[in-house]
Amino acid sequence: MNTKKAIYTGSFDPITNGHLDIIRRARDVFGTLRVLVIPNGTKNPLFTLAERRALAEQALFAEPGVTVAVAVGGLLADYLKECGYNVIVRGLRSAQDVPHEFTNAYYNQSFYPEAETVFFPARPEWMFVSSSAVREAVRYGADVSRWVPPCVVRALAKKCCN
Repeated sequence: MNTKKAIYTGSFDPITNGHLDIIRRARDVFGTLRVLVIPNGTKNPLFTLAERRALAEQALFAEPGVTVAVAVGGLLADYLKECGYNVIVRGLRSAQDVPHEFTNAYYNQSFYPEAETVFFPARPEWMFVSSSAVREAVRYGADVSRWVPPCVVRALAKKCCN
């Protein structure tokens, strides 16, 4: 029997309710899911890797079958091989995400042929929610509590308002 071990990667700066929806749905399909918080060299993060991991753990503490980890460098394909994962879960908010995500799927499979990427379309209520939009809204004093879990609301208030 070929066991599928799934992982959902992202910078999660911060984790949103859209991310949580994808996590729960993927966990329900695969039985378990690892959430892997990764750095993104093209972004200037608001939260450190450790803070992002802690927020993800707080947001997911009551979710059975979900674990959170951090990867600090190297190729995702190397992490998959080392830890025995063979399914990469990705969320798609809109058609604009497709070229980027398909390119990443191509390279991940090129470096690790056993890797399959599975896409979950965002539910309509989360299609326009992004971590960057949340960060921008908070900088202008907006209430983002409908888009992020309570632990993130508190962390954003401390980070952006002190």
